[in-house]
Amino acid sequence: MPELGIRRALYQMAAGLCALFVSQAVQAAPAQTRPAPQLILAYGDSLSAGYQLPPGQGFAPQLEKALKARGRNVTVVGAGVSGDTSTQGRARLNWVLAGLKQAPDVVVLELGANDMLRGQPPATAKANIDAMVKAFKAKGARVLVAGMRASPNLGRAYVAEFEALYPAVAKANGAALYPFFLDGVAAQKPLLLQDGMHPNARGVQVIVKRILPAVERELDAKR
Repeated sequence: MPELGIRRALYQMAAGLCALFVSQAVQAAPAQTRPAPQLILAYGDSLSAGYQLPPGQGFAPQLEKALKARGRNVTVVGAGVSGDTSTQGRARLNWVLAGLKQAPDVVVLELGANDMLRGQPPATAKANIDAMVKAFKAKGARVLVAGMRASPNLGRAYVAEFEALYPAVAKANGAALYPFFLDGVAAQKPLLLQDGMHPNARGVQVIVKRILPAVERELDAKR
């Protein structure tokens, strides 16, 4: 009996020392912190601003939801302003960047449609978009240039010059190009608001689904 008691005491002592060692090891181990989300900035006009759509149905929130559903740790900030031309977008760029908590990892740059609708010179849009790409890249962001198409009634020469500016800017700056932001949505009545120009919630879903692979490539490249 005395021997049994000694063994039990030794066992309890060993178990206590083991528990103490594990506790100290856990306390000494560095805390596992989740990396900060990658930040995507959706910078554009009404097409990416969720024009006339309910909260959560615009491009930025739908893109964030789609990326998170694919396991991406991201935050998508919407910086679209309805009616903005490329000149106005360029003018507010530094103010927008200053208001972010961190520099964006990826920028989806969608501007130029209002320049085209107002018949402004494509050269102006080209210069502005080029300057914005350079400014975003200077902050360490990867830029996905979202192209736009021109209305045929503006004439062949205008259409050709306008539509060529996007690939030209992307190539000159080593940026990625998504040829047409409204791909699969333009001229599709069920996917547009009554104005026949802006995407409805279903239209935004199509935009997000189609642009998603390009956005993911930029996120992966940024890592």
